[in-house]
Amino acid sequence: MHLDVVRLRDFYHTPLGLVCARLIGRKLRSLWPDVKGMNVLGLGYATPYLGPFAYDRSAARVLCLMAASQGVHVWSPVCGARRGNLAGITEENALPLPDESIDRILLVHILETSDRPRSLLREVWRVLAPGGRIIAVAPNRTGCWAFFERTPFGHGRPYTRAQFEASLREHMFAPVAHATSLFAPPLKGRVGVRAVMAFEDLGARWWPRIGGVHIVEAEKRVYASDSRPPVRVVKPLPMPTSGW
Repeated sequence: MHLDVVRLRDFYHTPLGLVCARLIGRKLRSLWPDVKGMNVLGLGYATPYLGPFAYDRSAARVLCLMAASQGVHVWSPVCGARRGNLAGITEENALPLPDESIDRILLVHILETSDRPRSLLREVWRVLAPGGRIIAVAPNRTGCWAFFERTPFGHGRPYTRAQFEASLREHMFAPVAHATSLFAPPLKGRVGVRAVMAFEDLGARWWPRIGGVHIVEAEKRVYASDSRPPVRVVKPLPMPTSGW
């Protein structure tokens, strides 16, 4: 079950939420440093991470779609020609987009809480252009953030890396990069925020398996169908009898 959009928005207005957006967002931009001429879509509650892509005027279009059961709020970053609301609402099994129309899709706070993750991934595959890429962010089962319900990463289904990547492969996405983030527990107050910031680089280097979230980049795979004509099978005729 998806978290309410107001609860998600309020979390990202806290000091801890702002640090999460900064640290995870830094890794997202390192994976996608150049989106020139691309259509970029966020699914779920991706607005805290889409800002840099919206401010990058080289992207052709930036849009965020939020699940109907989560709710939606206006998202209107002031970034040059991109003015007005850039957020909309959608059903997970029926994205209001044409086939192969999106180049990059960012999934945050949606896969782990979706009641229909298979339908969602099928729709993501449908609207993604051939060779297009996604980044999926989800809680890590072996990290401590999955056990703290006061953050959005403590809700839904946490994954191991093997489970997460297997789910993507099952829906014709080939993982090409993996990272983790958020290594210190999400403790309350300034001490917790400082710990999360202080341990980020150290944890990524020495203890990547205990990061609070998985960040997986994957590429859409399109397998060519076998266009060869069917082979005609000729059935043998019965041998004539001796009196024929």
